[in-house]
Amino acid sequence: MNPSVSLAPFAAFYFAYFAFLGLFSPFWGPYLASLSFSAWQISVLISLSTFARIVAPGLWGALADHLGWRRPIIVATSLAAAGLFALVGVRSDFDWLFGSLALALFFWAAPLPLVEAGTAELTRGSPGRYSRVRLWGSVGFIVLSVGAGFLLDTLGIAALPWLATATLVAVAGAACALPEVAPPKRAGPRAPIGRVLSQRPVLALFAVVFLMAFAHGPYYVFYSIALEGAGYPRDAVGLLWAAGVGAEVLMFWLMPRLTARWPAARLMQLSLAAAVLRFALIASALSSPALAIFAQLMHGLTFGVHHAAAVALLHDAFEPHQRARAQGLYIVAGFGVGGSLGGLASGVLWPVGGAPLVFGVSALAALAACALGWRSLAPRDPDCVN
Repeated sequence: MNPSVSLAPFAAFYFAYFAFLGLFSPFWGPYLASLSFSAWQISVLISLSTFARIVAPGLWGALADHLGWRRPIIVATSLAAAGLFALVGVRSDFDWLFGSLALALFFWAAPLPLVEAGTAELTRGSPGRYSRVRLWGSVGFIVLSVGAGFLLDTLGIAALPWLATATLVAVAGAACALPEVAPPKRAGPRAPIGRVLSQRPVLALFAVVFLMAFAHGPYYVFYSIALEGAGYPRDAVGLLWAAGVGAEVLMFWLMPRLTARWPAARLMQLSLAAAVLRFALIASALSSPALAIFAQLMHGLTFGVHHAAAVALLHDAFEPHQRARAQGLYIVAGFGVGGSLGGLASGVLWPVGGAPLVFGVSALAALAACALGWRSLAPRDPDCVN
């Protein structure tokens, strides 16, 4: 780790950035349902956040790598997201929400991969240290998901857009406090990024990331609605989301120990196996509070361990001047394309079979990721990116 740069501003950014998601992920679906939108319209509006991750990360990551700096882009896009999201609460018809939300989320999706690249660069000398910084994002998610559950019961779900705007203002403030982290200089000619992307383990990694995000797409669209349909009150919905992210915090904290004992590829494989069980339980046992809690606790593996392992594998696979683009492509393949398609598929399937069908498909996607990961990301493979 570079001792001359404090990691505290990065922790603050993660806290604020994922605090926004602590509002958006659990409660945006119920907010849209309160406006009497159809299941398809809800899935489209929720999937805009993942569509934004298809376009924005690659665009801004390539620009940052080309210019050699990241902070001005992080600050500018964070400020734009905060200003534009204020438009979301002005009207509640579908066309207005679609347009204003798409524009705001395009800028919201831009800074995270650049911050991720900078954090990974600063912690490269201490395996697992990245997770100790990233866990503050999970803490922010918990604080807002639990607090908002009680706050929205008091203020009403209609207050959600304005609370979300306030959190984005905090994101912009945290972005302004970030230092510039330039990638290290590399002597000699630079290898094209396509050469790395064509390697079999790297292709397999992106395919696994896509399938895992596809499996999680329905979770971010319909999990809260499924819980309410199963009879859980709104504060319990927030607590279940918080339980999942609490497990995520724990796994992020333990990652330095885990990476010291097992390679990142093996940890990735563990997360894939856990996802199969988790989504099978959500599909079949949501009415059991004990099993619902157990399934949520596995979020620590299916997201926390999965994400930390993916960042480590990508950092090792790509050269310094390629890492902002690599992180952008990771978000595009996973949270962007994979999450969007999974979310849209859930919008089609929900009226047909509800939670059992939607999350059953998630379990199948996770099973495909598991099979691919165990075959192609084995640490014994000499071409492995780990």
